[in-house]
Amino acid sequence: MSPAEYFFLHTNKAYTDHEAVIFIHDKVTQLRGFIAIHNTNLGPAVGGTRIQYYKTEEDALADALRLSRAMTYKCAMAGVPFGGGKAVLMSPKRMTIRQKNAFLRSYARRLEFLDGHFFTGEDVGVEARDIALLDKHSRSIIGRPKVGGLPAHWAVLSVSLALEAALQEKFGTESFKGRLFAVKGLGNVGMDLCGLILKRGGIVVAADINRKRTELARRQYPSIRIVPAVSIHKQAVDIFVPCALGNELNSRTIKELRCAIVCGSANNQLATSEDGKLLFKRDILYVPDYVANAGGLINVVSELHAGGYSREHVAKRVEHVKIAVEEILTLSRKTKQPTNVIADKIAEKRFYKQKK
Repeated sequence: MSPAEYFFLHTNKAYTDHEAVIFIHDKVTQLRGFIAIHNTNLGPAVGGTRIQYYKTEEDALADALRLSRAMTYKCAMAGVPFGGGKAVLMSPKRMTIRQKNAFLRSYARRLEFLDGHFFTGEDVGVEARDIALLDKHSRSIIGRPKVGGLPAHWAVLSVSLALEAALQEKFGTESFKGRLFAVKGLGNVGMDLCGLILKRGGIVVAADINRKRTELARRQYPSIRIVPAVSIHKQAVDIFVPCALGNELNSRTIKELRCAIVCGSANNQLATSEDGKLLFKRDILYVPDYVANAGGLINVVSELHAGGYSREHVAKRVEHVKIAVEEILTLSRKTKQPTNVIADKIAEKRFYKQKK
């Protein structure tokens, strides 16, 4: 069977200036989803693979387009020679381990059709064991457990550096001591970030829709106060830290915020770019998510470095996240423009400059 029978390639400008949108499908394993490649001016596309239940293909496609675009901006701001892509796979409501393994093997075969134009790794619904399985069947897998590993540690580090820059800008000190943080989402990054904040003298109120994660947080960090996920953003705190899914900040939730800073690891926190202006008008300092959470990206793409993976190289690159945030915050203050607008302009200047 030819590649054309497996996926559909679209280069229409209606797809938010994406270079390619690929539909993949396998009736036997129930694989169905999209690989979106937004921009490759800086290099091959990179982005995670997300596996979750979607009601419609339109919903899955919208997610792929949105997330892949964000990856282009993240790569440009992180200073890595790659473009933005994303894979979004529509999971059945229930899958056994055996079914998921077949699902992943089928997906890996389709990745090979792209022949090194898209490299992918962990995202929502994908675990370390899944990455190990994909790596056996595709040459396009990054974030491999025995090489760079999953990106949580480095995402935590980059968010903590972004938090330091934001605290310095807002309060004149980068110290976490005595500051109150509201952390939404207790996955690998959110949980570890709570530990780091507490270790550095911060106070944490947290939430997650998964009860097992909140119970684990209570056991690991007895001082944490747990609140319902629907009200975490309404807490009176110094910093709201979104570490769950996207679209957290919209015209409704922004009105309900009671914080001075928003900075977290979740992707696509703003529902629309206009929401960045709403935060700016409320004098809430927003650190663009794709800048703050770049540590994970820097780590996994380091596996593609010609000289091989180097933890020391990753650490040095992640340190630049703080410098990038400081630049954005300074320009925002001087030009009186929202931080998301400033960050987008810097990123676009970098990846469009490379065109042709």
